[in-house]
Amino acid sequence: MVAPVYRFPFRAMASPCEIRLAAPDAHIAGQVAREAIADVQGIEADYSRYRADSIVSRINAAAGRDFVECDDVACQLLAYADHLYRTSDGLFDITSGVLRRAWDFRQPRLPDPAVLAATRALVDWPSVRRVGRHVMLPRAGMEIDFGGFGKEYAADRAAALLLRRGIRHGYVNLGGDMRFLGPQPDGQPWQIGIQDPRDPEGIAASIAVSQGALATSGDYERYIEVGGRRYCHILNPRTGMPVSHWRSVSVLAPLAVLAGSVSTIAMLKEEGALPFLAASGASWFAIDGAGATYHHKVSGEYA
Repeated sequence: MVAPVYRFPFRAMASPCEIRLAAPDAHIAGQVAREAIADVQGIEADYSRYRADSIVSRINAAAGRDFVECDDVACQLLAYADHLYRTSDGLFDITSGVLRRAWDFRQPRLPDPAVLAATRALVDWPSVRRVGRHVMLPRAGMEIDFGGFGKEYAADRAAALLLRRGIRHGYVNLGGDMRFLGPQPDGQPWQIGIQDPRDPEGIAASIAVSQGALATSGDYERYIEVGGRRYCHILNPRTGMPVSHWRSVSVLAPLAVLAGSVSTIAMLKEEGALPFLAASGASWFAIDGAGATYHHKVSGEYA
């Protein structure tokens, strides 16, 4: 008998989310799903810069003044952020969130050049001081933000919890960043649509996935148009300006945090992304600014 599939929609990290899993009955499905959802919400509470009592908010509030002691998870996330900075040649910088003070994607206007220059001066991951379990931002006004890979980290954690509870068919979807537990109960892969970046109702591609993770970065989630030009929310930390070469980059990888990191770095690398993607070892599907598509092993599966 093939186990039924249950769906559990919820919201976290300002995004619509869903856990879909196969279980013998609704009671078991609901119990394990609630545990996974609670874990996701716990990560958000502890490490979101939007929560005043999170460890990230305490680090940011102490900028230019004090060290803040981190827990094990925060230490791991900071170490991963350092790895991403070095891997991306400085393009993935978790101190770049301050650029939002210059860019308001609710208003169709470009930032004041003086404000943009002032915020760019606060983007400086190499200056962040880490001593053991303690971290300090050296200048007042600096911030860190785990938003660049926080959803993906939470998706991997939720998936690991579900696997420990014996779930072998389903997936975790946090705002489009997905981690798969296994194929559908009948053994068929899940068919996942990649959104057309210029048509909210359209699908640019359909990817078959049974294992691993899928994440997409693109210029269509938050953007403004000024003078007929699109300015998206993915900002180059060196210039403070939005990237513009790719409409979207989707990556399949063993873990969601890896898929999301590779897709974001590819967006930041702009026209230099293809060699980086080729060297990543991941499968990927990308759409450039003219609508042309590029891909490599997009139907691959990962154990």
